[in-house]
Amino acid sequence: MTDKKPDWLKVKLPSGETFAEVHSLIRSQDLNTVCSSARCPNLSECWNNRTATFMILGDHCTRNCSFCAITSGKPSPPDPDEPRRVAQSVKALGLQYAVITSVTRDDLSDGGASHFASTIEQIRAAAPGCLVEVLISDLQGRVEALQTIFAALPDVLNHNLETVPDLYPDVRPKSHYNRSLSVLRKAASSGLRTKTGLMLGLGETEAQLIEVFRDIVDSHCRLLTLGQYLQPTRSHHPVVRYVHPDEFKRLAEIGMEMGFDHVEAGPLVRSSYHAHEQVEGVV
Repeated sequence: MTDKKPDWLKVKLPSGETFAEVHSLIRSQDLNTVCSSARCPNLSECWNNRTATFMILGDHCTRNCSFCAITSGKPSPPDPDEPRRVAQSVKALGLQYAVITSVTRDDLSDGGASHFASTIEQIRAAAPGCLVEVLISDLQGRVEALQTIFAALPDVLNHNLETVPDLYPDVRPKSHYNRSLSVLRKAASSGLRTKTGLMLGLGETEAQLIEVFRDIVDSHCRLLTLGQYLQPTRSHHPVVRYVHPDEFKRLAEIGMEMGFDHVEAGPLVRSSYHAHEQVEGVV
């Protein structure tokens, strides 16, 4: 484990009337958010701006990635009413941009793809004009399942590579780098705008990162997020180093030179952080 967190990683404790209102709405609809389940450091800022990333398909994941705070275990069956409740919450919050993600559901024949599609459709019905971004798992590479989500035409399809290939055995033991790349490639070839994200500070080198940037650009993905990995508990993968904000800035400049439309980079950046701003002018 590296030294204590630097000052640039300090965040405000959740508070405020708007925060309380969003929290109350989410609880009243019996919904999960990745904001709280994954212990996102931007929870206070986002909820006070009336934004949240909804996490569908339960709160137990069938994988056990060493970086992730979400509970691993046997999930409950999907709740057929969940898409409607998410859509009603999007409407109640007055969102112009909704982000929907999920736990990984390898136990389901379609990985939860039909649930994603239903959620997109329900949001479009309840809140016309609201853009929808989905952050999906690799669905084990199942083409039919991926096509189910593609056919629902999300405005942005996000699938995170998370880290460099050499770290996959330790960080994402049940995932495959090339399979994740193929998800981005298939989505782009279906005409969707795609997005991916990487965590820094897990032990990767800059040379490895640049190679991954090149792979992403070659897959026709043009939106990238870069953020600092933060260890959820002592049993999770350790933080190898804390990346300085200036280094994030430099990597963003490199990415833009390589062909990305937008690179959102910084210590506290996460997949859905300022998601609407990331795609303004390029969707």
